[in-house]
Amino acid sequence: MTRTVCIGECMIEMAPTDTEGAFRMGFAGDTMNTAWYLRRLLGADHQVDYLTAIGTDSASQQMSAFLQQAGLGVDSILRRSDRTVGLYVIRLDNGERSFSYWRGQSAARTLAQDKAALTAALSDADYAYFSGITIAILPPEDRARLRDALAVFRANGGQVVFDPNLRPALWSDPQEMRDEIMAGAAVSTIVLPSHEDEATWFDDRDPAATASRYAACGAQTVVVKNGSGPMLTCVDRVLKSHDPVTVQQVIDTTAAGDSFNAGFLASIIRGAALSGAVQNGAQVAAQVIQSRGALVDLT
Repeated sequence: MTRTVCIGECMIEMAPTDTEGAFRMGFAGDTMNTAWYLRRLLGADHQVDYLTAIGTDSASQQMSAFLQQAGLGVDSILRRSDRTVGLYVIRLDNGERSFSYWRGQSAARTLAQDKAALTAALSDADYAYFSGITIAILPPEDRARLRDALAVFRANGGQVVFDPNLRPALWSDPQEMRDEIMAGAAVSTIVLPSHEDEATWFDDRDPAATASRYAACGAQTVVVKNGSGPMLTCVDRVLKSHDPVTVQQVIDTTAAGDSFNAGFLASIIRGAALSGAVQNGAQVAAQVIQSRGALVDLT
């Protein structure tokens, strides 16, 4: 059995319903979304664990139950009696989504406080997956602790997978974000950036510039997502373009990148060739964006 540990924050999601003024409660978060899809794409011979921190209140208990029902391992989840889980509200205005967040006291901000707990969670794992949001919510000293743990994990043969997932609102300033993202990429084996974001915040002129920048910092494999355009891979500094999957109608792009990452990583875990893994990621994302919500059933 192989084992993947996904690291980050799962939040309560309050999404509007068809009834005016009414909201439906759910759970979502970038690395959790990827874990959720990864669990559905892999067979029983692969374990998918989620590493985060939650409270001990009823909302935290509901979240833990949700993760277990999704088939995710929860043994590495840390409990904080003085904190709870983060929450966000989705609002719609003529079909456009906007978000309001309450995560300042989220227990997930403490997920990397304990070096021993990190080491234990990564012990015997084959893959570790984290994102730019994972490190953005952590205090600087905890960021460094997580990065060190992942560097040791990689040095011991583990595969570290990183989605930069640039969210400037979570950082004190854009330069801090850029510095910390590149530090995270430097301990990673596989990096999965989105060119649109990278072009905005790193001034990358094209996907090749994005791929080359991450390869230069030590990533063995870089896969540059590019919206509806051709994707680009860089393996040992060799670039290759990959055609996108045609989508007839885009309904909701929520979790498009998260689901691509799951489809790609599931194929890599099963031993597929890189081109096949990229296509599988694109096909999974194409299904997701043709339905509403972050978590949708796959056919």
